[in-house]
Amino acid sequence: MFKRIIWLIIAVASVVIDQLTKWLAATRLQPVGTFPIIEDVLHLTYVENRGAAFGMLKDHRWIFMVTSTVAVIGILVFMLVFYKKYYHPLLYTGLSLIVGGGIGNMIDRVALGYVVDFIDFRLINFWVFNGADSFVCIGAALVVIYVFMSESSSKKSAVTE
Repeated sequence: MFKRIIWLIIAVASVVIDQLTKWLAATRLQPVGTFPIIEDVLHLTYVENRGAAFGMLKDHRWIFMVTSTVAVIGILVFMLVFYKKYYHPLLYTGLSLIVGGGIGNMIDRVALGYVVDFIDFRLINFWVFNGADSFVCIGAALVVIYVFMSESSSKKSAVTE
């Protein structure tokens, strides 16, 4: 039972952290626009993103709302239905982060009509992003690592049989 609650806590914590940091960006950063943490490397810059990840497909928020809703529900159903068969801490942590990030950005799209972005990594001229985007990317990376690990272990067990 405790294992099932942990991934829920991770998802909820992701949403709370995301919404808190976006609120801080909107209330404290928006009036100044940008604030350098490390000049020309990392800035905090207030941006209202009306598109998808990195501003793609601007002003088509209904596409993202439907896609995000379907993805979040699909992941939650998978996590509940296939818990006994596929449970692994790495997989469930990754999926929980993806769900939390998806919900965090969905809250912005529904409530504001845009997503608040504020992390501005200028060293490589990267797009401005937010905590939810980070949670989704880290979660996806954990899921990919899990898939490679499980694939590798299944190949090893097939060789030894």
